[in-house]
Amino acid sequence: VCGGVAFYCALQRLDAVLAALGWLLGILAPFLLGGALAFILNVPMRAIERHLFPRNRKGAKLRRPLALVLTLVAVIGVLALAGLVIGPGIADAVMSIIREIPAAFQRLEHQLTALAENLQDLWPLLEEQLMKLQEEIQWQVSGVSTFVISLIFSFYVLLQKEKLGRQGRQVIYGLLPLRQADRTLDVLRLSGRTFSSFLSGQCLEACILGTLFVAAMTIFRMPYALLVGVLIALTALIPIVGAFIGCAVGALLIAIDDPWKALWFIVLFLVLQQIEGNLIYPHVVGSSVGLPSIWVLAAVTLGGKLMGITGMLFFIPLCSVIYALFRSYVKNRLVSKAVPPEKWRDPPPPPSRQ
Repeated sequence: VCGGVAFYCALQRLDAVLAALGWLLGILAPFLLGGALAFILNVPMRAIERHLFPRNRKGAKLRRPLALVLTLVAVIGVLALAGLVIGPGIADAVMSIIREIPAAFQRLEHQLTALAENLQDLWPLLEEQLMKLQEEIQWQVSGVSTFVISLIFSFYVLLQKEKLGRQGRQVIYGLLPLRQADRTLDVLRLSGRTFSSFLSGQCLEACILGTLFVAAMTIFRMPYALLVGVLIALTALIPIVGAFIGCAVGALLIAIDDPWKALWFIVLFLVLQQIEGNLIYPHVVGSSVGLPSIWVLAAVTLGGKLMGITGMLFFIPLCSVIYALFRSYVKNRLVSKAVPPEKWRDPPPPPSRQ
C-alpha cells in the first residue's frame, strides 16, 4: 500500500521526480562515463595483455599497468596520426578562407550599415545569445572537468577489474536467489561479449569504408583522398549518420579547390554509402554481434528515432542481447513442449514436374 501511495505521489509530482533524477544523473555522470571509457579501453587492453609475459610469472605484476599504458599510447598514436593526416588539409582550407575574409568584411560592412536602423530591435536578441554563449562556456568547462574525473576513474576500474568483478558477483549472489543470480550473471556476460564485439565490428567497418573512399578518390583523381578517407573513417564510428558528417566536411574541402569535383564527390559518396549501408555495415556489424542484417537496420532506425546518435550506438548491441535471449527462450519452449522440428523447419521443395 505504501508503495502504491508513493507511486501515485510520484505521478502527481512527475516534474519534481524527473528533476531529482536529472540531478542524480548529473552527480553520477563522471562515474557512468568512466565506466563506459573503461569498457571501451578494455577491448584493446585485453588483447594486448594476453600477449605480455604469457609464461613469465615475474612479469605478471607488470602486465596490467603496462597493458594500460600501451593501450593509451596506441589510442593517442591513432589520434595523432589522424591529426597529422587531417591537419594540413584543414590548414590549407582555413588559409583559403582567410584569403576571402577581406571581401567578406566589405560585404558585412554594407549589411551592418543597412541594419543599423534595426539595431535597437536586435539588441534583446543579442543579449539572449550572449547569455546562451556564457552558459555554453560554463558547460564546456564543466564537461572538461567531468571528462578528467571519468578518465581517472576508468584507470582505477581497468587496474582492478577482477577485484571489482568479484565484489559485484558477491553482491548479486548475496541479494538474489541462486537461480536468479546465475541467470543475471549469464545475461551480463552475454551483454559484455556483445558490446565488445560491436565495438570491434564498428571499428572494422569504419576502416573498410575509409579504405573504399581513399581507393575510389585516388582512381578518380580527386584532391584530399587520404585526408577525406581518414576523416570519413573517424566519423563512421557513429553508425549510419557519421559518414554523412565526413561527407559534408570533405565536400567543403574539395569545393575550395574545385566545385565541380565536390559535386562528383557527393555522387561518389552516395554510391559508396548505399553499398556500405546495405551490404557492408549490416553484415560486418551484424555478424560481429550475432544479429541478422535486417534487425541491424531496424535497431539503428529505432535507436536514432528515440535517442539520436546515442541510441544508434546503444541499440545494436542491446537488440542483439534481446535477440539472443529471446532465441534461447523460444528454443527452450520448443523443447519443453516437445514440438518436432518438422513443424517449424522450412517445408521441403515441391517435386519437380517432368
